[in-house]
This record gives sequence, C-alpha cells and structure tokens, in this order.
Amino acid sequence: MQYVRLGKSGLSISKVVLGCMSFGDPDGGTHPWSLGVDDSRPYFKQAIEAGITTFDTANMYGRGSSEEITGRLLREFAKRDEVVIATKVHATMGPGPKGGGLSRAAIFAQVDESLRRLDTDYIDLYQIHRLDPNVSAEEIMEALHDVVKAGKARYIGASSMWTWQFATLQHTADLYGWTRFVSMQDQYNLLQREEEREMLPYCLDQGIGVLPWSPLARGRLTRDPDERTRRNSTDGAEEILYGPTAEADRGIIGAVADIAAERGVSRAQVALSWVMHQPAVTAPIVGTTKPHHLTDAIAAAELALSPEELTRLEEHYTARPASGF
Repeated sequence: MQYVRLGKSGLSISKVVLGCMSFGDPDGGTHPWSLGVDDSRPYFKQAIEAGITTFDTANMYGRGSSEEITGRLLREFAKRDEVVIATKVHATMGPGPKGGGLSRAAIFAQVDESLRRLDTDYIDLYQIHRLDPNVSAEEIMEALHDVVKAGKARYIGASSMWTWQFATLQHTADLYGWTRFVSMQDQYNLLQREEEREMLPYCLDQGIGVLPWSPLARGRLTRDPDERTRRNSTDGAEEILYGPTAEADRGIIGAVADIAAERGVSRAQVALSWVMHQPAVTAPIVGTTKPHHLTDAIAAAELALSPEELTRLEEHYTARPASGF
C-alpha cells in the first residue's frame, strides 16, 4: 500500500480510503443492503492486513450504526494511532435545534455523538457533509476551529459544494486565523467530471487534498449498462446522480471494459486507476460489499495506464449537470 500526504497537511493517509457507508444496521439503518457488524468484520480485517489506514464514515450512515461498527471493528484490528478515522456532520440525526445542520450548537452536539459512537477521544478528519445555507460562514468556521482546539478533531474537511462556496469558507478561516480545511470530498469519476472545471484546479492551487466519493459511479463503470444489482434496484441514488445511461456514458463504459479485457484486469481496476492518475486526487474513497471490491481497489493503486489508454477513457465524455450537492 502507498501512503500520501493529505494536501499540504502533515496527515499521512493510505492511497485507498475504505468508505464505510456499506457498514451499518440493515434493518434499522438507511440502506437495506448494508452489512451488519459480523458481515462487516472480514472487510476491516482485509483492509488492515492490506495496509489501508484510512476509514471514512458519516454520522448519517445507517443512522449512526456505521460509526458504531467502524469504531468497534477498528478497535479489534488496530491500535488507535495506527488508523485515520474520518467522519462527517450535517444531516438531521434527531429532533430539535441541535439535531442537524451546521450551527455552532449542532456541530458541538453532533461531534460529541460521533465520538461516543466511534468510542474514540478524537476524530482525525471531521468533515462538513454538505453546506448549510442557513448558517453564516463565520459561525461554521469558528465552530469547527473550536472543535479542533478542544482536541476533538485533528483536521477539518468539506464535501460536495460549489467551488465559490468552498472558497468563501476557506477565506473566512484565513481572515480570522481559524483552522483551514485540508480536504475536499467530492463526486468524481469517469461519468461525472464537472469538478475539473473549478473545484479540482482550486484544490491544486490551494494545496487541498481531494478524496473522491463514488469513484466507480456507484458501480455503473464496472458492469454492462443495463445490468441490475440489488443496490441499484433498491436505492434510487444512482438514477438521481446519473440518470438513464446516455450514449456517451455507454462509450465510456465500453472503453473501460475494452481496456480491462486487454490488460486482463477487472473494470473496477481500470476505472479506479484513472481516478488515481488525476493530479488533484489524493485518494479515492472505495466502498465494499464483496471481498474482490477491496482487492480491486488495492490493485488499482499499482496499475499504470498509458497516455493512449487515458485518452480512450476520456474521449467520450460530454458535459452534464453537476450533481451530489
């Protein structure tokens, strides 16, 4: 496993980040395809043994059960200082003024709840999951700064917003001498490349690490266009994010399949390798519900694509609306 610094920060993370949205209570959580603690255990063991040190979850995943499983299984397989735990805040987790959003009151209440569920004294990377338009940039950034100064988080990051909004938050932190974001977690893959217009250049310029979510377009890049799975049959998010498979998307999926066949590797390895080749990207966040998902992600970090292969993967792309925030 390779290790890289997260932007200009001193934090070292693994080149593959294990996304933990798939781990949670399948009955009482938000996703019926989630894996409970016993079914999740082999994936954490596999990740730790492969050298993955970085794990990304959120308070909303499984209505908190993902954080509980993540904390429990990391304690089983690793020492706390050997792993990097990232989680997020924003979603509504309960009633009342502190149950969700990014007010100072909500951030303070929710960080303590995440610490309790993760059973840890600190969070390595505390991220705002989405922007709260009802709260000022000053209130958000000062609250996050105070969370860091209280020792409850080591670094802060953000996820999925317009570049001007992210720049406003970062500039606000600079104006007051508060803690800056060290990372941006955004949707980026071969089917959704709109972040190349502004967000990725901004992150490169500012030394901000980029942790793409859905690097496989919710698996659409790994299968034939009309193939159905349990997840896309029960979770409408894929259709919301990508819609019906357009002709351009079929060309991209076909290029992934062709290169994978020529190389004798999986489609997932090719699509993930493309993401890892992009200069702004620090490490993709990869979810897993089958053992080969993690094996493919680890192998992708070692797969070097030629300039000609990169061109073939990119040439069919057509502009589409930005999505995911």
